[in-house]
Amino acid sequence: MVGLALYRGLTGLGTPLINFYMQKRLAAGKEDPNRISERRGIASRARPNGPLAWVHAASVGEAQSALSLITKMLRARIDLHVLITTGTVTSAKLLQERLPQRSFHQFVPVDHLQWVRQFLDHWEPDMAVWIESEFWPNLITETTERDIPTVLANGRISKKSAANWRFMPGFIGEIVGEFRLCLTQTEEEAERFRALGADPVKCVGNLKFSAAALPVDEAELAAVTGQIKKRPCWLAASTHPGDERLAADTHRILREQHPDLLTIIVPRHPSRGESIGKEIAKPDLRVSRRAAGQPIELEDQIHIADTLGELGLFYRAVEIAFIGGTMGGHGGHNPLEAAQLDCAILHGPDMANFATVAEQLSQAKATITITDAASLAAGVHRLLLNQNERRAAAVAAINVAQSNAAVVDHVLEELQPFLDALPRGHADADA
Repeated sequence: MVGLALYRGLTGLGTPLINFYMQKRLAAGKEDPNRISERRGIASRARPNGPLAWVHAASVGEAQSALSLITKMLRARIDLHVLITTGTVTSAKLLQERLPQRSFHQFVPVDHLQWVRQFLDHWEPDMAVWIESEFWPNLITETTERDIPTVLANGRISKKSAANWRFMPGFIGEIVGEFRLCLTQTEEEAERFRALGADPVKCVGNLKFSAAALPVDEAELAAVTGQIKKRPCWLAASTHPGDERLAADTHRILREQHPDLLTIIVPRHPSRGESIGKEIAKPDLRVSRRAAGQPIELEDQIHIADTLGELGLFYRAVEIAFIGGTMGGHGGHNPLEAAQLDCAILHGPDMANFATVAEQLSQAKATITITDAASLAAGVHRLLLNQNERRAAAVAAINVAQSNAAVVDHVLEELQPFLDALPRGHADADA
C-alpha cells in the first residue's frame, strides 16, 4: 500500500493548493457557489432512513447512463434510496430534472481524505456503484475499508490508459482490486482490468445503450420546428473548439447548392456560445444565438443552440446530425442519442470513447465517417438530396440502439445479490 500512502500524504499536504484550485473553478463558473461545501464532504441534506445505495458518475455522459440503472434499482427494492454523485454543474442540473423519486444528487467530494471521511460519515451508504472510469483513490479505498460493497459498472479503460497505469502497477492494483465486481463494456476492456489486478471481471455490454432518449419540451419543439419551416437543415451536436469552425466552413461549401440551408450548432459546453458566435460570425454569415433570446429567422444561416439540456429538442428537429468531439483528441460523444431520435449520423475518425458502438453502427451502414469540411459537406449534401438513403441510415441506427437496450437488465442481474443483501427498511414513495 506504499502508493496509496504516498498519495494520501500528498493530498493532505496539498490542501492549500486544492483550495486555490477550487476557488479558481468557482470563479470560472465550474462550481455551484450555493453547494460548494458538498465538494468538501459537507452534506446539504439529511440521510434518508433505510438502505441507501450510492452511485458515482463523473459527468453528464456517465450520469445519463446511470439514470436507467437507478430506475431499475429502485424498482428492485421499494425500500431503497439512491444517492448519485457527480463533479460538474451541468450534470447536477440534468439530474435535478430527471432523477426518479427516492433518488437525489450531491456533488462528489474532492479526493481529500478528511473531506472523503466527512462524506462517508454522513451518508453511510450500504453499497456503492462506480460508473465507467473515474478512479479516486481515497474515495474508493476509504469506502471499501468501511466494508461497503463496491462495484464498478460500465467499466471503461482505453489501451493507452491501461498502458500508462502499468507504470504504477501496485498503485492501480490497490485501487481496482477494491471492487468486489467489475462489469465492463467490452471483452477487451475486461482483459485490461484483469491485467491491472481487478477480480472478478465480467463483460455485460455498454450501459449507454440502455439510456432513455434525451427529453424534450414539446412546446419548445413545436416553436423551433415552426421557425425552421421546410428549410434544409443539419445539426453539429456536442461541439468542441474547432468543430464550430468546421461547421461554418461546411456551411459555406453547402450553401452554393442549398442557398436556404440552416446549420444548427449545439456546443458541448453552452457557456461557450457567445465566444463561438464571435468566432464564426462574418459579413457573409449571419449567426443567431438561442441563449441570447434570438429565434431562428429566415435570414439566419447558423443558429447556435447554447442552452443547457436541449440537445434532445434539436435532434428531434433535424434529420441529419454530425457528432462533435470526433475530429481528434476528445474521443467523441454518444451517437446513440442521435440514433434514438431518428437522425442519420456523421462523425469524424475519433470515436475512441464509443469504439464498439461506432463499429456496430458502421457495420449496419448507419453512419458516414468524415475527415474534413469537404467530406462533411459531401456527406450532408448526399443525405439532403437522397431521402431514401437518409431514412435507411436513420432506421439502421435506431435498430442498433434498440437491439442493445437490454444491457441495463444484465447489469441489474449482476447487482441483484448486492441489493438483496442490503438491510431492510420501510417502503417510501417519497424522495
